[in-house]
Amino acid sequence: MDRQRAGGESAGKGESEATGVAPPEGDPAFWSVWSARVQVLLGQVLDGTPAAIAVLDTELRYRYVNDTLARMNGVPAEDHIGRTVAEVVPGVEAGEDVLRAVIADGIPRETISSGHTQADSSLDRRYWHGAYHRLRQDGRTLGLVGIVLEISAARQEQRELERARERLALLDEAATRVGTTLDMDTTCQELAEFLVAKLADAATVKVLPEPGAGRAPRDGSLRLRRVALAAVPELETVMRPLGRPGEYVDHQPSSSVVRCLAAGRPVIDNLMDEKDMGRAGAHSGNVAAYLAAGIHSALIVPLTARGHHVGTVAMVRAGDSPLFDETDAVIAQDLAGRAAISLDNARRYTTEHNSVVQLQRALLAEPGSPHPDIDVAYRYRPAGRGVLVGGDWFETVALDDGRTLLALGDVMGHGLEAAVAMSRYQAMLRVVAAREPGADRILLELDHLLHTTAADRPATCVIAIADPRRGICTYASAGHLPPVVFRPDGRATLLPVPPGPPLGTGHSQYVSLTAPCEPGHTLLLYTDGLVERRHEDIDASLRRLTRVRGCPAPEDLLDQVLDLVAPDDPEDDIALVAARYN
Repeated sequence: MDRQRAGGESAGKGESEATGVAPPEGDPAFWSVWSARVQVLLGQVLDGTPAAIAVLDTELRYRYVNDTLARMNGVPAEDHIGRTVAEVVPGVEAGEDVLRAVIADGIPRETISSGHTQADSSLDRRYWHGAYHRLRQDGRTLGLVGIVLEISAARQEQRELERARERLALLDEAATRVGTTLDMDTTCQELAEFLVAKLADAATVKVLPEPGAGRAPRDGSLRLRRVALAAVPELETVMRPLGRPGEYVDHQPSSSVVRCLAAGRPVIDNLMDEKDMGRAGAHSGNVAAYLAAGIHSALIVPLTARGHHVGTVAMVRAGDSPLFDETDAVIAQDLAGRAAISLDNARRYTTEHNSVVQLQRALLAEPGSPHPDIDVAYRYRPAGRGVLVGGDWFETVALDDGRTLLALGDVMGHGLEAAVAMSRYQAMLRVVAAREPGADRILLELDHLLHTTAADRPATCVIAIADPRRGICTYASAGHLPPVVFRPDGRATLLPVPPGPPLGTGHSQYVSLTAPCEPGHTLLLYTDGLVERRHEDIDASLRRLTRVRGCPAPEDLLDQVLDLVAPDDPEDDIALVAARYN
């Protein structure tokens, strides 16, 4: 170590002469020897170590620093001597209370300090780990020794790991709270509310309209449908009047939403003035209200799924909330990416659901006509919005000799394939009923045809062949729930029709049941969506149906049964057929 840093130009000069700082009162001899000999030896030992080492006196003034500490502080070694830590590195929280405690009680301590020295650094903040122990001689406290290692990189990695864990926890929570149904509007509202709870003061979700949903703007604007809006209580009174869910919003070409979708990346708008806000917003009419509410920062993120845009989510912060930054954008994009998949699934489901419902209703719209001595009514109620449409169907066929065939079935499965399979069952039934005389023979022939044509969707079915002229009705069942007969006084009875295997299984046997077909009695056929409940025995469900005091008129009976028995939000389709014998 050179002589300047050792404390003087020669070993014979005193410390005050070399550094201009007097040695601590009471121990001039120690520091004189220190400056002349010990520092030279320590310099040779310690200058090569990667640890930063310093010796401080009882006033926390530097008496020795090695090269590593000098480089760390960005101050030449000789400029440390005689100056306090606060004077050399004023931008560092050095924990001087810990250093003074070591001097006072002699207990070695470790501490973390942070801040910035005069050395150049690209880090937002630097961190050091220091270990300190006291120096004593002949019962006197002379100062302390500190050994310091920079741990900025480790702290940075730790912060990044913590942020990654927080993001994963946030995404996991979002997975349980966003996309809980296949309803698109519900999913959008869940996303908006989650973002307000975690990231923003207000959030708006907008989606691109379906093709053909109105005319596109002629001025080059982009039209989106506002689906959901959420805000903290302080902003809700401001945000609600500015837009309602369900309405279409045209965004000018310069708006942040248009720029966001064009780039496919988040857009951050911070500290916008009135002019900037008017240019970035959908239109300028709401600028005054936004400024009055104290909104100062906006973040717009695209909702993209499977390579195409679904819409956008716009977040704002106001008042004392911090500005949005790149970290917020990354988190929001992760959340939006997951939510967009749910939204796309909901949109696809809605499209298929509507198509299947329309197909189902079209196929069921024109059942065959019965003979005039039987009054028949039909009902079809699709499942709730969060459930795929099933394959419930019914049919009426006028046979010879004044007989009328009534059939009701339920194709296993849901969706478009079930609806298409349903149409095959209807068509086959009409063909088979024209050549087979008995209910059990009709089911047997249907089962054989479906099995030999490799039908992959079995179905339950119940058939009733009414013969009012002879006063009888013959029933047969392929795994279906029993029919119900309502007497003129309204009391109901389940008919014990033997249930055979579902249609399409092959090699089946069916047994028919013949019962009186008396005038004034009303027959009810139904699918399981009417009565079945989760966690309830089917016998209890059927008892609920038989407790209904039925009306004789078929139309009125169906209304009454749906009102009293059907669940409010059915999980499966419901098909009903009611027939009254005249």
